[in-house]
Amino acid sequence: MTQPPSQQPPQGGGFGSPQDPQQGFPQPPGQPPVPPAQPPMPPSQPPAGPPPAAPPQGPQPGYGYPQQPGPYAPQPGPYGAQPGPYGQPQPGAYGGYPGQPQYPGAPAPGPAGGGRNPFKGKPGVIIGAAVAALLVIGGGTWFAVSGDDTDPKKSDAKGSSAAPAPTGSGEVDQGDGSGDGRDAGDDLNAGRKDGEAKVAWLGTNDVDLPRNGADVYGPWVVGDTLVKAMYKSVTGYSVADGKKKWEVPFTTEVCAAPVAPAADGTLVIGVKDGNGDRADCLQLQQIDLKTGKAGWKQTIAKGTGFSALSDVTLAISGTTVTAAGTNNSYGYSLTDGKQLFGKPSGGCQPYAFAGGPKLIAAASCPTGDYEKQQHQISEVDPATGKPKWSYKLAPNWEVDKVYSVSPLVVSATQRKEKKWSVFALTDTGKLRSTLDGGKDKFEINCGGSFIVFGQNLEGCVGVAADASTFYMATAPTSVTDGTNDVVAFDLDTGKPKWRSSAGPKKTMTPLRMEGGNVLLYMEGSWDRGGAVATLAPTGGKPAVLLQHPQSTAQIERSFFDAQYAYADGRFFIVSGRVSASNDEQEKQTKTMMAFSK
Repeated sequence: MTQPPSQQPPQGGGFGSPQDPQQGFPQPPGQPPVPPAQPPMPPSQPPAGPPPAAPPQGPQPGYGYPQQPGPYAPQPGPYGAQPGPYGQPQPGAYGGYPGQPQYPGAPAPGPAGGGRNPFKGKPGVIIGAAVAALLVIGGGTWFAVSGDDTDPKKSDAKGSSAAPAPTGSGEVDQGDGSGDGRDAGDDLNAGRKDGEAKVAWLGTNDVDLPRNGADVYGPWVVGDTLVKAMYKSVTGYSVADGKKKWEVPFTTEVCAAPVAPAADGTLVIGVKDGNGDRADCLQLQQIDLKTGKAGWKQTIAKGTGFSALSDVTLAISGTTVTAAGTNNSYGYSLTDGKQLFGKPSGGCQPYAFAGGPKLIAAASCPTGDYEKQQHQISEVDPATGKPKWSYKLAPNWEVDKVYSVSPLVVSATQRKEKKWSVFALTDTGKLRSTLDGGKDKFEINCGGSFIVFGQNLEGCVGVAADASTFYMATAPTSVTDGTNDVVAFDLDTGKPKWRSSAGPKKTMTPLRMEGGNVLLYMEGSWDRGGAVATLAPTGGKPAVLLQHPQSTAQIERSFFDAQYAYADGRFFIVSGRVSASNDEQEKQTKTMMAFSK
C-alpha cells in the first residue's frame, strides 16, 4: 500500500537476508510492486528495464511527531554485515563511513574474514579526512605528552611528546631481511619480478593484549605519520618505514572512534571509564594527530533504561564531534569539548550520526505501538543539532547504514520480511531515486550488524559514489576461483548504467574515488599477488596501478579481517583485529604489510 506523502520510504523489495549476500533491490518508496527484475546482463551491459518513477519526497519539519518519546529503541537490521569487499566513495572533504572516505588513503576492510562479531569489541572503521587514512596494527613503547595534567579538563593520558629514537628490532621487517618479521636471511623482495611492486615493510605486533585480543580503530595519516588506536593507546608511526614516532597511552581501553578526524587533524576518541566488564564507554579524549598531544577530555552523561543498552558511536563534521547511542545523543565542540547540544526533549531521538561534509542523523520516532517502528533520516546543523530537513521511512523500515554522505545514499532494512532497500536523497531531503538491483547479489561489508552494540552508522565498503553515480560490488560467483562485477547506478534514476568484470578467477573491491575514478583492490590468491587498480566512471576494464609480488602472495592473504588502504602511491594491508592463543604467538603475529613502486 502506498504510504502518505509524509511517510514515503523504501517499500517492498527483497534486498537480502542475514544469511545470504544481499540480493536484488526493492521498489522505490511508496510505489506499487515492480515487475520481476531482469536477469543480470553480461559485463559492461546494464540490466534492462527502468524502475517505476518514484514520487518526490518533501522534507519533514523538525524531528518528527509531537508525541512524547516512547520506550522504543532503534533496532537496525542485521543484514548489512555480509562478508566481502570493502570500498569507499567520493573525493572531497572528509569521507565517512557511509562508504566514503573522501580523502586519499581511506582504509577498507577486505573480503576475507567477513564482518566482525559485534559482541567482540567495536567494529573496525574506515577513515577519511583532510588527512589521508590507513589501517595499521602494531604496538609501541614510545610515549607522547598528553598536555597539562594540572588542568582538570585535560587528559590524564601519560607520556612524553618528544619524538623517540627509532624503534628497535622486533617490530618491522623493511623488506631486506633486517627486521624480525621473517627470518634474517629472507629478503621479502628477493623473488620480485619486473613490473611488480616492492614490499616496503612488514610489521608484527608487540603489544601485550588481553586473552581475547583487540580491535583496531583508525588509522589516520597526517603528513608522514600513520596513526592508529588499539587497546590502551593511540600511536603514531612513520609511513615510510613503519617505525614508531609517538604514543599516547591510557589506563583503560579505547572503545570508540570516528571514521575521520577533522580537517586539521584533530580527533576525539572514546575511552572506557574504568576496567572490567562493567566499565562504560563514556570518556571522550581529544588528540592532535599532527603532534601526538592529548587535549581536553569530557564525560558523556550515562543513559538509563533503554538508553543504557547501547555503546556510543562517534562522528565528526566541521568543528563538532557527536556521541550517540540508543535514545541518547550529544554534540561537543572539537575546540574545547564544551557540549553544544543534547538529545531532543521529545519526538524522534537520534541514535547514530554519519559525519563528513554534512552531519546526517538516523533517528527512531515514537509510535505508541511497540510492534510498529518509525525511523527517519535528517541532515542536522553541527552547531545546534537541529534538523535542516527530515525524511521519514515507511513504518517498520529501519535506517541501517549511510553508504555515502554527499551524495546521500542510504541503506534501509525491514527485518521481519528480510527486505533491503538502497535509496538516494537530494541535498534538500527529497527522494532522488531508489536503486534497481535486479537479481544481482551484492557483497557489502559493514564491519558488524547492530548499531546498538556500537557499530557506526558509517563505514560500509564494497561501495563508492561520486556526484552522479553509485558503485557497488557483486558477490563472487564462487568462493574459490570466482569472479565478480562492479555495477554503476545512475543516482537520478536508480537504473544500472554499466557493469565491469574483474576478469576470470579475480574479484575486485571498490575502496573509494581517486581522481575521478573508482579505486579498487584486486584480491590475490595463494599463488598470485593482489593489485591496486582504478575503474573509469564510464566503465571498461580495471587499470592496474600496483601489482603486488607473487612471491609474497601467501603473506598478503594471511591477514585476519584484512583492512586495505592506498595513499601517496603506497598500499597497506592490515589485520583488523590482533589476537593469538599465547603471548609468544601474539608477538609474532603479522599485522601490516606495505607495498610501493
